[in-house]
Amino acid sequence: MADTDTPDDQISEDDWAAAMQEQAVADAAMAEPQVQPAGGLFPSFDGTSTGPGSMNDYELILDIPVALTVELGRTKISIRNLLQLAHGSVVELDALAGEPMDVLVNGTLIAQGEVVVVNDKFGIRLTDIITPSERVRKLRH
Repeated sequence: MADTDTPDDQISEDDWAAAMQEQAVADAAMAEPQVQPAGGLFPSFDGTSTGPGSMNDYELILDIPVALTVELGRTKISIRNLLQLAHGSVVELDALAGEPMDVLVNGTLIAQGEVVVVNDKFGIRLTDIITPSERVRKLRH
């Protein structure tokens, strides 16, 4: 029995070319998905965005809680002295009386001030605000 191709079994070169062309188009579509730019969907962080929803709209962050700490001074003591503390003990701090108190937000110094009493409660009157540029300069040193 001789191997002879019938017309139905034969695949022409045109059919191969068409199949290869379809495969190339499918591969190209899979390899390079069409990505469309967000087009203003997200705010720009380079300071150029304007209008509602821009980074200048502080309303988004006004209700975020932060920890405010007023530091009168610090000291280091041994565990022995710590265990000996009792009611009425006095712990000496490194700050001098009348010296400005540090005001920290989330552990970062933002201001200094002096202690005041308002309606039988202690408060602090801010006397010096640390500017953002000063804070950055301190980080570099």
